Amino acid sequence: MTTEISTPLLIDGQERAASTTFPVYDPAANGTVIGHAAAASADDALDAVAAANQAWPAWAALSAAERTAICLKALEGLDEDADERAEILSRENGKVRFEAAIDLMVFAGRFHQAAQYAPELDQAEHIAGPPFDTTITKLPAGVVTIIYPFNWPLAILAASLPAALMAGNAVIVKPPPTTPLSSVRTLQHLMPKLPPGVLNVVTGADEVVGPIVVGDPRVRHVCFTGSVGGGRRIMSMAAPNLTNVTLELGGNDPAIVLDDATLDEAAFAKMSGATFMTTGQVCMALKRLYVPRGRYDEVVDGLRATLENAVVGPGLDPATTFGPLNTARQRDYVAGLTEQAEAAGAEVLTFGEYTVDAASGNYLLPSLVLNPAADLGIVAEEQFGPALPVIPYDTEEEAVALANSTWSGLCSSVWSADTEHGMKIARQLRTGVTFFNNHNAAAVDERAPFGGFNQSGIGRELGREGMRDFTETHVMAVPSQEG
Repeated sequence: MTTEISTPLLIDGQERAASTTFPVYDPAANGTVIGHAAAASADDALDAVAAANQAWPAWAALSAAERTAICLKALEGLDEDADERAEILSRENGKVRFEAAIDLMVFAGRFHQAAQYAPELDQAEHIAGPPFDTTITKLPAGVVTIIYPFNWPLAILAASLPAALMAGNAVIVKPPPTTPLSSVRTLQHLMPKLPPGVLNVVTGADEVVGPIVVGDPRVRHVCFTGSVGGGRRIMSMAAPNLTNVTLELGGNDPAIVLDDATLDEAAFAKMSGATFMTTGQVCMALKRLYVPRGRYDEVVDGLRATLENAVVGPGLDPATTFGPLNTARQRDYVAGLTEQAEAAGAEVLTFGEYTVDAASGNYLLPSLVLNPAADLGIVAEEQFGPALPVIPYDTEEEAVALANSTWSGLCSSVWSADTEHGMKIARQLRTGVTFFNNHNAAAVDERAPFGGFNQSGIGRELGREGMRDFTETHVMAVPSQEG
């Protein structure tokens, strides 16, 4: 694909050109523009809020079953240009091509997953009297804004969009500024099949669009996935109107290998994939690996075998196993963390080879950082890139304490051949999700709620709890008739 891509705004059921556009760059080729997205003005953002506010009462008046049927119908024909959209996503994100295809498939799959829970919203709960005959229902929140990141944009959008729509809300979608093209192209399929104003899409500068789609008093719920700093900014913009927020923020996920773990080739492949998927740019990636001292060399050697043949290059090259990072800033940040660790005395093992000049894009070879001090950035911060600290421990109590000693609380994992033993350790971990003998997106149970403790977020997405997060509880209590 060599044709430059152009995408519009989607407001009130119509495609709209903006007065200006902004470029979208290829992280695999410095300075190469692959397309332009419409740059929404403040007036465009206000129009999107107004359209959603106008549309949601009629949409909310439908039953959840009716809304669900309409949403699933809107997915029809989505596969027709899937290859083209996957290529666009790979080019704007940098990820390898097969990951882009999975991203698109997860988007549709999560609509069908949400559809299992939406009809429950039509079922009121009843508490019989005396003293009251009480009915409890779930009502739509109203206008919902969804803001999401670049790394798995369509999958992450679909962690909230289907639930928000099926629960009866009108939605404003704010795609990530570095990867907006594939999102808009995908949502162009859905918007015409929904009532005007129910789904609106505004691309553009965060500082122009954000204060409106978050801070307008007509917006009643904001769902944000991104960094901890971004979450704080969202909360501050939502605070004046006491707007409800769902925040899925960064993670510094620990994994604890127990002494009884089965560590074969398959286990190391899972461990490595959990760390280095999307070149390490996943909020729930394995980011700190704690290993019994007696099995430390075994784990390092096992991971080494998964990385020695790493091929770093453009995501669309079939030979590539690691694409570039999405931005030069992030590449430099991760490289700085490994350099700091090495300067402090930690051993850094780097693997693989570049298929292109490393300076031609945001490229970085994967690495293992051996036994770094706990206060170094590679351990204490979220690296969000292809570098993994591997840390020995002497007792399980020490491993649990190290795992919990952090600002984050998104995900964790326990690696053990004994489920009961693994569960004993898992119950002590302060994270929203704990995986067993696996980690990252491949281990997520889509039926269960997803979210974090501490600074990793507020609220939950996915499952029944994620559906209800986009509603308000309405209680109607009628005095019981004495009989």
